[in-house]
Amino acid sequence: MLIFRLLKIILIGFRFGLDDILLSHPRLRLLRPVFMLVPFRARLKLPRAVRLRLALEKLGPIFIKFGQMLSTRRDLLAQDFADELAKLQDQVPPFPSDLAVATLEKVYEKPIDEVFSKFQKEPVASASVAQVHFATLHDGTKVAIKILRPDIAPVITHDIALMETGAWLLESIWPDGKRLKLRQVVIEFSRHLADELDLVREASNCSQLRRNFLDSSLLFVPEVYWDYCHSEVMVMERVQGIPISHVDILRKHSMDIPQLARVGVEIFFTQVFRDGYFHADMHPGNIFVGLDGRYIAVDFGIMGTLSDEDKNYLAQNFLGFFRRDYRRIAQAHIEAGWAPRNTRVNDFEASIRAVCEPIFDKPLKEIYFGRVLLRLFQVSRQFNVEIQPQLVLLQKTLLNIEGLGRDLDPDLDLWKTAKPFLESWMSEQVGWRGLESHIQKEAPNWAKMLPELPRLIHFQLGQERAQIMEERLTELVAQEKKQSRLLALVAVLLAALLAALVLTQLYL
Repeated sequence: MLIFRLLKIILIGFRFGLDDILLSHPRLRLLRPVFMLVPFRARLKLPRAVRLRLALEKLGPIFIKFGQMLSTRRDLLAQDFADELAKLQDQVPPFPSDLAVATLEKVYEKPIDEVFSKFQKEPVASASVAQVHFATLHDGTKVAIKILRPDIAPVITHDIALMETGAWLLESIWPDGKRLKLRQVVIEFSRHLADELDLVREASNCSQLRRNFLDSSLLFVPEVYWDYCHSEVMVMERVQGIPISHVDILRKHSMDIPQLARVGVEIFFTQVFRDGYFHADMHPGNIFVGLDGRYIAVDFGIMGTLSDEDKNYLAQNFLGFFRRDYRRIAQAHIEAGWAPRNTRVNDFEASIRAVCEPIFDKPLKEIYFGRVLLRLFQVSRQFNVEIQPQLVLLQKTLLNIEGLGRDLDPDLDLWKTAKPFLESWMSEQVGWRGLESHIQKEAPNWAKMLPELPRLIHFQLGQERAQIMEERLTELVAQEKKQSRLLALVAVLLAALLAALVLTQLYL
């Protein structure tokens, strides 16, 4: 199976002239005459980036997803490739409704009419690994059913294995390959993709995000109906809203568009810095607006997580950026170990300033984060900064936020919106409120330890007393041994002296 999949990929590669892209590498140019003899090579009429995008679309949903994620790695790609791959849409033709019904009946082990009072056979949405149907439970609850594509897991396993091999080859022949950690990027991608293939995990993602924003006036997350969920099926509350990209319809419903843009930024920073848990697939197809003005999130297959160290690092960089403290940004990179310890801070600071300073005091419509990220990655290459694979999803989400904000309100002042939030968060982390928060967090542990404290102190003192007594006893034993050796020496000397006296008397 794997060899046939590989052959298909190779044939599609030749069809779209991807061999020409690969053979442009200096280390592979010697192979160009050999590949020119292949009879079914394509005539290269389209630009190389367009051909790559079309090839990924032809290869199927997994390669489409990888292309979408790859488009966020502007440190890895040339500008034309990154721009073209960003056009990939997460939409593929739906699979037949009969297969959807067969999956449901296999999972529930009963006819579909016994599970749902109504089931809409025509899918309302189709994505790369699943599609969505509407249905109604027997108690009248309207639900949305997400059904995994049949037999997609083996294809994904084979494709990921081939991607890992390709990443290994690129790391071997490309000087920047190891620094960019291509294999780790593929591993990160495969980990999130594996999560998408388990719809119970996606349901738990939805449940966690709902819990984080349960009382929020900004974001609504639908409820999961766990009794109907399975690894191949997820059933959740059906939501109604206006797609965030339909700005004209939002205006007809008297929505405050600039306010929606500001709320979108606040939701993103809340997820990242308050929770360290964020929706990482925020393209317009996954975001709706309810009639009450709240955002509505759907599709929870890809969620990003950040450690406390990651959040602190990012907050310092964002605040340094908003305050134009480029030296702090440079120092943060070095302190985090992402830049070598011997990096000249002054030079690094100057390079960051050259990238960031020109975009201040500009509205969002005049700022292109893709280009800013590209220049920052060029700086990172110059100073040998290691790329962090765990932040790839965050980069992807930042680009999604850029597109979302640009569609809603091109005049949005991103810095003015985000800076107070980050300053408040940093105050909670490192100021007096941060100290109070940490004390409250540790209080249960301290309450548990307090009753045991006297016993622990007594035990520790007993241990120290026993250690002192043991050391004293050791010293006494050593002294006794020393005295014994001294007495033995004196006895020997006295015996020798007595023997000498006796011998002297005999000879006299």
